[in-house]
Amino acid sequence: MRKLISTGSPFEKTAGYSRAVVQGDWCFVSGTTGYDYTTMTMPDTIEAQTRNALATISKALAEGGFELADIVRAHYYITDQADVDTVFPILGAYFGDIRPAATMIVCQLNKPEMKIEIEVTALKRGTA
Repeated sequence: MRKLISTGSPFEKTAGYSRAVVQGDWCFVSGTTGYDYTTMTMPDTIEAQTRNALATISKALAEGGFELADIVRAHYYITDQADVDTVFPILGAYFGDIRPAATMIVCQLNKPEMKIEIEVTALKRGTA
């Protein structure tokens, strides 16, 4: 059974994607930036953007019947290498006990105000 999860963001419809897709015991969460989807604003700091992205991811996982602890893979994309040491403690607070396989890449993102994008894959614990 496939379930599509949306935040209601206009970007999802315009670009033709879902925030997350649940397929069986797996949940694939799209790259998520730091927008606050209730106000459609982007905070200025990478700290606030990181927390917003993780909150959006947590909400999408929950809607699909998953928890942060189910995350097995994470990709982090940041726009400035100088932000690595700023972001690591925030990620560690969320994922320190979960310890998913992870990759961080320094790159450009779609809009200049975006400082971080996070993509995760989750597998329900106790399954395959």
